[in-house]
Amino acid sequence: MTIVPFQSIITSEEELRDLFGESNHVVKHKAIDRLDHHCKDFIAKSSLLFMATSDESGYCDVSPRGDGAGFVHVMNESCLVIPERPGNRRFDSLRNILTNPRVGIVFVIPGLKETLRVNGSAVLVRDEDIMDQLSVQGKRPWLGIGVRVEECYIHCAKAFMRSQAWNPDSWIPSEQLPNPSKIIADHVNQDSVTEESVTRGLQDSYTKRLY
Repeated sequence: MTIVPFQSIITSEEELRDLFGESNHVVKHKAIDRLDHHCKDFIAKSSLLFMATSDESGYCDVSPRGDGAGFVHVMNESCLVIPERPGNRRFDSLRNILTNPRVGIVFVIPGLKETLRVNGSAVLVRDEDIMDQLSVQGKRPWLGIGVRVEECYIHCAKAFMRSQAWNPDSWIPSEQLPNPSKIIADHVNQDSVTEESVTRGLQDSYTKRLY
């Protein structure tokens, strides 16, 4: 077992408040319990989201979902549906939702530093009419993740400002980027799985199985 190297650990909200103080008036009151016209417009312009789930034991997962802007279907002020496109069939998020419906979502609009956070509870749905509305290139999703909205609010821009994620001048040169194929091959650690075979598999998936 790896020994955790931390020696000074915060264990209470009181300690947090002593360090950072209280939220200001705007922050305390900015969350709403529905998707108003602002939230609907934000989601309609979003092409990327990150969804956090955990299983019944508390083991957590965060997974991205992305497609053309407006790929998430807003049904009303209380409900939205995220299409589940073909993936690797690990079903981490889906299996978590089956045992613990709580989800947290961050909606991203490329180029905009602020994000929209939506929290609520989820179910896996296969309603025919909804799947039809989520079709892309004539292909319906396997299913949808229906989310009952309980809280939503705008998250400030500081993370994107610090990271400069939208500034191409700050991006790492392509030749210095991590090599996903090599990472996967090393992690699988089997003679039959090489960097080249992983690259071929990824390319096949990316070109033939997006929808």
